[in-house]
Amino acid sequence: MGYNDRGGNSRGGGGGFRSTGPREMHKTTCSDCKQETEVPFKPSGDRPVYCRECFQKHRPARY
Repeated sequence: MGYNDRGGNSRGGGGGFRSTGPREMHKTTCSDCKQETEVPFKPSGDRPVYCRECFQKHRPARY
């Protein structure tokens, strides 16, 4: 029995990401600094949208 002969080790892979190529980006204005930015989702208008820098400031600290 060789190293690669282990049965039941097929996890499927993927990790939940779609491999559809580059994401469609949407232009919007940062709710904090009011600069134009692009986000990988279509803003709905009912929640604030932040640029990369302001998002880092608003993100909760990771423990």
